[in-house]
Amino acid sequence: MLLELGRHPEGATLEDIASALASPKSTVHRALASLRKASLAELTSRGVYALGDEFFRLAFSNHAARPDTARIEPLLSALAAEYGETVHYAVLDGKDVVYRAKVDPSQGAVKLTSTVGGRNPAYRTAVGKLLLAHAITTREQLSAWLQGEALEAKTASTITDPDALFGELQATLSRGYGIDDEENELGLNCVAVPVFGESSAAPMGAISVSALRFRYPLERLIETAPILAARVRTTLAR
Repeated sequence: MLLELGRHPEGATLEDIASALASPKSTVHRALASLRKASLAELTSRGVYALGDEFFRLAFSNHAARPDTARIEPLLSALAAEYGETVHYAVLDGKDVVYRAKVDPSQGAVKLTSTVGGRNPAYRTAVGKLLLAHAITTREQLSAWLQGEALEAKTASTITDPDALFGELQATLSRGYGIDDEENELGLNCVAVPVFGESSAAPMGAISVSALRFRYPLERLIETAPILAARVRTTLAR
């Protein structure tokens, strides 16, 4: 029910929700009554329901209190100011990357459409390829991960051949940072470096710097990648 309400920022009627969930209106009504009692949902106007303020309070306070958020966001803010570009922290979730944090520079940069909690296919993002490179080290593992699904081309630069993707993952692991060369969005390039937790065997997530190609060419981003990786590693190890 919360997931369905989350898809309707403008609110949804009882009939809309019941239809979407293929549930009887009486069942949906009882569930909405329970959510309203906990202030997780609210009746915004006659017959229109939306997520309640308590839901947002819980979500934002939980996010702010997460150990990785508390450690990483100050670094993201510093990097966004230094690069003058948008910086993300993302983790791998199945076939997608999920953005756990995002910081835009205070001025000068075009605001990207990515959002905290948003997702993108891992195979066409710098953070995704970096994290996949640590998780997938054989062609058999890549085949199992793909599960027979095709790699969709978002742009002309998107890698859609599994063999080419495996080669890119090997190259990513070798150089220590991931690259997005307009593979997920035209005109936007990105480099990503790993964030290690207690175990140094595999990263728990990745930090990326995303920039418009005409303003911050990929070649220039790549030049800074080793320094960026060292900066992230030493800062978060303190």
